[in-house]
Amino acid sequence: MSFNTFGHMFRVTTFGESHGPALGCVVDGCPPQIPLTVEEIQLDLDRRRPGQSRFTTQRQEADQVRILSGVMDTDKGQVTTGTPIALMIENTDQRSKDYSEIKDKFRPGHADFTYEAKYGLRDYRGGGRSSARETAARVAAGAVARKIIPDVKVRGALVQMGPHKIDRAAWDWDEVGRNPFFCPDKAKADFFAEYLDDIRKKGSSIGAVIEVVAEGVPAGLGAPIYGKLDSDLALALMSINAVKGVEIGAGFGAAELHGEENADEMRMGNNGPVFLSNHAGGILGGISTGQPVVARFAVKPTSSILTPRRTIDKAGADTDIMTKGRHDPCVGIRAVPVGEAMMACVIADHLLRHRGQVG
Repeated sequence: MSFNTFGHMFRVTTFGESHGPALGCVVDGCPPQIPLTVEEIQLDLDRRRPGQSRFTTQRQEADQVRILSGVMDTDKGQVTTGTPIALMIENTDQRSKDYSEIKDKFRPGHADFTYEAKYGLRDYRGGGRSSARETAARVAAGAVARKIIPDVKVRGALVQMGPHKIDRAAWDWDEVGRNPFFCPDKAKADFFAEYLDDIRKKGSSIGAVIEVVAEGVPAGLGAPIYGKLDSDLALALMSINAVKGVEIGAGFGAAELHGEENADEMRMGNNGPVFLSNHAGGILGGISTGQPVVARFAVKPTSSILTPRRTIDKAGADTDIMTKGRHDPCVGIRAVPVGEAMMACVIADHLLRHRGQVG
């Protein structure tokens, strides 16, 4: 299997499977002498960790990260050396037996059939590389990326669950850390608790929309035509397991606007140009404007549900399937720190590329 690496100057290669002994990543291209501790990486991993509420999978993984290479102790503390940084997270709570009954059946909505069609085999134990468990490695890499862009604040929030959207007038970033949904609207978070409880008890699942915002991004990152910041960001977010749609700024909503509404007007302020709106999501012509970079991505409902579904088996026979085990009723919840990580990796990569091209 190829294509396990993303990025150009800041390159991340992830490895491992959902039910293997461990998973992790190798980060290549991180500049030297950047302070980096395991505790800083662990902070981000703890936000993504499963089993923290009844609204996520009850798989109990500590997600304790180990730094295997790329750092050393100095009189200034532990810093990066400029060599590849290897990070490893052990799997400790796999239950492969939960999948033994379906090892010869293709789960609808999963990558079972496509992996079998491409490779001639698949890891039926939780999906292997196609499992959302793989995203833990991305979050670890994102923590490293944040150290390269200390002046950029990357934050994410769940802004929609099923058909229910938040009230943007009630947006409070501090509220994101106070509820299990990463939701910036307290009233809607209270609603989501009852809403998802009902879905969970029925053995079903629901999708969600996540918004990620990067503030403090300098103007000038990105390059035409095939190195656009927004195209790389869309690629990174689209690569997250279960993501089926990405939009930048106004996104698909821009199709509903007139030209005079969509174009972000400008005025000169005391510290340079000031944009009067941000329909572009902080990117024009593939290059950052200095405004907040805003992206949203849609996460489909978890395909592993208790409701029996029609499918076929490896022999080509029609059959039914019901997936047992521990699964997220809304996998979009834990996708928030994953989206943040991918945004951080892309911006760090483009910052290093920009520095290499123009100094």
